[in-house]
Amino acid sequence: MRKLKNSELNRLEVEEFKQTEKIPLVVILDNIRSLNNIGSVFRTSDAFVVEKIYLCGITATPPNKDIHKTALGATETVAWEYVENTIDVVQSLQENGYIVASIEQADNATMLEDFDISTNNKYAIVMGNEVKGVQQEVVSTSDHCIEIPQFGTKHSLNISVTTGIVLWKFLEKLRLKS
Repeated sequence: MRKLKNSELNRLEVEEFKQTEKIPLVVILDNIRSLNNIGSVFRTSDAFVVEKIYLCGITATPPNKDIHKTALGATETVAWEYVENTIDVVQSLQENGYIVASIEQADNATMLEDFDISTNNKYAIVMGNEVKGVQQEVVSTSDHCIEIPQFGTKHSLNISVTTGIVLWKFLEKLRLKS
């Protein structure tokens, strides 16, 4: 085995990326406080060709040097929009045919591996604040709640890790197996 050089990775140019077919998935960031987490979500959303990111509440927006540090330019490729109230985004997406799922530990949550992802649907996932999680009002308004099973003592994952796991699962079902 030999590590590939950057020139061998067949990376898309910004304009090529913008024209690439995206998976029917939107990410909603609900009051994310860490600029590094925001940047990481942008970078992962670029890697997995996510349709758009909504930045809500206290979530910072580009341009920002600390977001850029982890996004590595993904703020220029992934479509994004700031909307102050997360509920407004959730309801608007639902009205436009999206199935909204909060990623949260909650009663009656569906485990990620059991969540039915269909190529016939459009989805939005809500990622919550690093300390408080997804706002209860947002959880209550969502169509589903998805939980990542965990077996250690902490039962919490960093938002950027959680986003990566969930986006991979959606990509696997929506693009890789279709």
